[in-house]
Amino acid sequence: LALNPWDVILCISGTIISCENAIVVVVIFYTPAFRAPMFLLIGSLATADLLAGLGLILHFTFVYFIPSEAVSLVTVGLLVTSFTASVSSLLTITIDRYLSLYNALTYYSERTVTRTYIMLILTWGASICYGLLPVVGWNCLKEPSTCSIVKPLTKNHLIILSVSFFTVFAVMLQLYVQICKIICRHAHQIAVQRHFLASSHYVTTRKGIATLAVILGTFASCWLPFAIYCLLGDSSSPALYTYVTLLPATYNSMINPVIYAFRNQEIQKVLWAVCCGCFSSTMPFRSRSPSDV
Repeated sequence: LALNPWDVILCISGTIISCENAIVVVVIFYTPAFRAPMFLLIGSLATADLLAGLGLILHFTFVYFIPSEAVSLVTVGLLVTSFTASVSSLLTITIDRYLSLYNALTYYSERTVTRTYIMLILTWGASICYGLLPVVGWNCLKEPSTCSIVKPLTKNHLIILSVSFFTVFAVMLQLYVQICKIICRHAHQIAVQRHFLASSHYVTTRKGIATLAVILGTFASCWLPFAIYCLLGDSSSPALYTYVTLLPATYNSMINPVIYAFRNQEIQKVLWAVCCGCFSSTMPFRSRSPSDV
């Protein structure tokens, strides 16, 4: 099989994604202090992106070195599971951020921990079910006419995934709009109580909204082209269009650690401690609030 440069690029992206997210997973797993709900959700996102990176590497390896329809189904199923879990984990983080602001007084309770585990179970349960569909028989190997732009997934399977993505995006958009309103209200209240100048209130509000815009804008710019093309394209569409829209989607898993993990001050402390050679898994931390918005 002739080597496709796009497949090489995807494999390189998978390697970078795997390395980045492996760092996050190891830091969270080996640090007992990181057992708060927000770190569990960040860990879920990093695990999903890590599996996505490994899936891209395995897919490249098996396609060019061990070609097999059965193995192809497994690797595609892994990619579907991991990317679905990644998008779903972004939704759970958004829900957690919203609830931490909306119910600030009751956020630090056992109810929050229980809710977090329920969201994780639902996220991975649904993702695994989506990923198992092509393995258990819902594929286009026997009927090529039903293939989508991503073989061996069927057109109907990809439509379901795309509709699910648009639903998640719509919910995230609505939640971030509500978060913006809460940020503006809180900033105004703090400005009034502490007699801050109007300019200080404006700067605080603008910073919070700009951060939210970056988070949502990154997610949309990475995934929307591929989700839209999944609805419009079919098996007869040029493979180039699939690669051009799929590659930015993989970049989302590359950017997620930067936005959700490496920006977190507590994770930064552990990473600096590791780099300095003075790592301690029992390092004390002050904050237990969700990562900055």
